[in-house]
Amino acid sequence: MNMLRQPLKRAFRAPWARGLTDEAIAKDAKMLPIAAIAKRLGLDSEAMVPYGHTKAKIPLDALHLDKPDGKLILVTAISPTKAGEGKTTTTVGLVDGMNRLGKNTVAALREPSLGPVFGMKGGAAGGGYAQVVPMDEINLHFTGDFHAIGAAHNLLSALVDNHLYHAKDPKIDVRRVTWKRVVDMNDRALRNITVGLGGSANGYPREDGFDITVASEVMAIFCLANDMADLERRLGNIVVGYTRGGEKTKKTVYAKDLKAEGAMTALLKDALMPNLVQTLENNPAIVHGGPFANIAHGCNSVIATKAGLKLADYCVTEAGFGADLGAEKFLNIKCRKAGLAPDAVVIVATVRALKLHGETKLELKEEDVAAVSGGMANLQRHIENMKKFGVPAVVCINKFPTDTDAEVAALKSGAEALGAMCVVGDHWANGGAGAEELAQAVLATLEKPASFAHLYPDDMSIDQKIQTIATQMYGADTVHFTDEARTQLAALGRNERAQHFPVCIAKTQYSFSDDPKKINAPTGHTLTVRELRLCNGAEFIVAVTGSIMTMPGLPKVPSSEAIRVVDGQITGLF
Repeated sequence: MNMLRQPLKRAFRAPWARGLTDEAIAKDAKMLPIAAIAKRLGLDSEAMVPYGHTKAKIPLDALHLDKPDGKLILVTAISPTKAGEGKTTTTVGLVDGMNRLGKNTVAALREPSLGPVFGMKGGAAGGGYAQVVPMDEINLHFTGDFHAIGAAHNLLSALVDNHLYHAKDPKIDVRRVTWKRVVDMNDRALRNITVGLGGSANGYPREDGFDITVASEVMAIFCLANDMADLERRLGNIVVGYTRGGEKTKKTVYAKDLKAEGAMTALLKDALMPNLVQTLENNPAIVHGGPFANIAHGCNSVIATKAGLKLADYCVTEAGFGADLGAEKFLNIKCRKAGLAPDAVVIVATVRALKLHGETKLELKEEDVAAVSGGMANLQRHIENMKKFGVPAVVCINKFPTDTDAEVAALKSGAEALGAMCVVGDHWANGGAGAEELAQAVLATLEKPASFAHLYPDDMSIDQKIQTIATQMYGADTVHFTDEARTQLAALGRNERAQHFPVCIAKTQYSFSDDPKKINAPTGHTLTVRELRLCNGAEFIVAVTGSIMTMPGLPKVPSSEAIRVVDGQITGLF
């Protein structure tokens, strides 16, 4: 066996028993030079664009391989707690587990946003002994992709205001500018602002606002583009505003009308190359792009996923938050636009999440088997939802140190009673060795035929697409459109091209409904759509529901308070 293929030898002892944090485990990693990881994938190390010794970008030309695609495995989850349920951890563990079984497997993951890193949820590099490294660099700046996306977005914002200032044609109605600004930080004070103050030299005073970078349409375009030409085309199709006139006479103004797409593409040229890193067990991971799933489409880049399928026999990717959000968007938006079809799905479930859905009255570390059973309705709906797409699924119990044997047994038997294959994953504590059973279950599932189909056709009307998702995925009875949303729906109905776009629903991740307090598997509720946004470059419609915000705020005690640099090393991340 090739030296790089040999399973990592480690005397495993639970990290919590040794007082180890994710950060301490990551700092102790024995990383290989990135050239060795590239060689593992059959890539010419001389062609790679190195970012230090342990990170590199893969040139797009290197991905033009004349070979069949590998198998695509999607990792999703039940409705999460506020700390997340470990999709990235499970993705990394599964990749390590499959490689331990001699299967050439690569991970395709999202990049972390600085918002949650400094806020509450944390980073996106996995945890315990199932991480991608260098963890601190991946979580902070990485290769600068998000900064490039923010710069490209804000360049267009500056060009819009410059266009207004010089009264250039087509003349944008200052009241109908639709393009905001972005920053990759949770900053609620920037949600609604006024720009152009201070006199005529500073432009026209008008209302404006910021979204977080991961909610930017540029991020969505970046993650859905197939190549540089497709990226530029999509950027040019961004809608920035409208001219004066009535609803039927006003004209749409696009980024290409401002001649913005060329410069925006130039800012994104290097960023569009996917990033190569490694797991703690020196297995390859491609980390690229990162829209949130509650306010955007929640998947890594099409380029990264397709790269994984070309470079390995198996590609394991993830979609954000629960299956009602990330997986639904992966299957209905990303797969539709990229021509992808997953061969298997892994649904991550945790004891603590099911206890919360079962409305436990105890502390999460205390045993409550009844609450686990009470929360099984949430897992059941996610299993049933995945069946609607025709892809076989495996349930993985992501084991936490506070889980008792009785609770794990209740979850496992409950999942099996629902007709799902269910295995316990101990990858957080034991890395790939703790995910071998999961890897074997996934390999067995891949032997089953998949008959993937989208939930709705392209030619279904926008309101019917929303209704289908709400009733089929969320268990809602009906959809209510506010007056503003209904006006926007009518306008979209006059746009023949937009009528064929899929729908991206912005919704709380904590509930199947648009109310985060309605946990478990609510039925009979109404999904309220308060706004519809045309993402003409990304080629989907965003339906904003409930009280969801596209610019999050920081918690009372943000994670940033614990972060320091000590002896040249970043500490306090996780």
